Amino acid sequence: MPYYSSEIYNKNPELVKYFTSAIKDESKNVAHCLLFWGGDTKNQCELALELARLLNCKKDGAIDCDCQNCRWIREQTHPAVKIYTRLDFKESDNGSDDEEKSTGKKNINVAQARAIISELLVSSDYHRVYIFCDRDEDGNLLPLNQQNFPEVTSNALLKTFEEPPSNTTFIFLTKDKTDVISTVVSRAQAFFVPAVNTQERDYNIVRNFISDYWKKERSAVLDFASEMQNLVSDYDEKIVFEQMQNYIFEKMREYSADKNLFYKFLRDLKYVEEASRQASLIPPMNPQTICENLSFKMLLS
Repeated sequence: MPYYSSEIYNKNPELVKYFTSAIKDESKNVAHCLLFWGGDTKNQCELALELARLLNCKKDGAIDCDCQNCRWIREQTHPAVKIYTRLDFKESDNGSDDEEKSTGKKNINVAQARAIISELLVSSDYHRVYIFCDRDEDGNLLPLNQQNFPEVTSNALLKTFEEPPSNTTFIFLTKDKTDVISTVVSRAQAFFVPAVNTQERDYNIVRNFISDYWKKERSAVLDFASEMQNLVSDYDEKIVFEQMQNYIFEKMREYSADKNLFYKFLRDLKYVEEASRQASLIPPMNPQTICENLSFKMLLS
């Protein structure tokens, strides 16, 4: 099933722009571990494959580039760009028992982890990009979780994730950051990738409260925090923070030509993401503390 699509430029132009700018930097300033999270795994995979294309392009990275690396990635035949799921691994005939082979169908298993580690011992002329997700028998992409990407497999790869060979990038596709073990999350730079479904970009609940928030005076920070806390009290925290992220993504699209504002929005997305995580802890952090901390970061930083 084809997963690459240049439509990602229309679906998530702000994220494509961010990664394009980072790659064009002389140091190719892209983290070696990335975690994409959100409700649309296919959209995440398209972004991951476009990132792989940009990292491997031998020309200028143009969307219609015809270099061999770009053609391979569009055709999903590039030798160094791989999608790893529980169904995309063939056990070698090395005496492994039937139970291990069966386990390999249920999750990305330790045998796959060892194969990846062995493969990385061999040098490559390409920028290797390994995309981790799940898929069903029909080829539909699914997000990672701790059932299909269990802790034992994650732990087998932790050192590799932390200190990979040069020109190697790992990308994890998840519905939520908490769906993979914390030691993987701590080694990755996380990006919220919104679903293409416009309903998931709704921000009606927070519209009045968050409108043009970056223009607010510093002295308004406590009022901003109080309004946020009122919304959190009236609605589910997850909904409030998701709609705040939706609003910020729309503003990133609208102000994409303003570099300073674009990067402020990118930082603010991470701040809101962290607030959402704090609200989901058991026991959760105090809502007033969460809202005040987030307000100070968004208005004062």
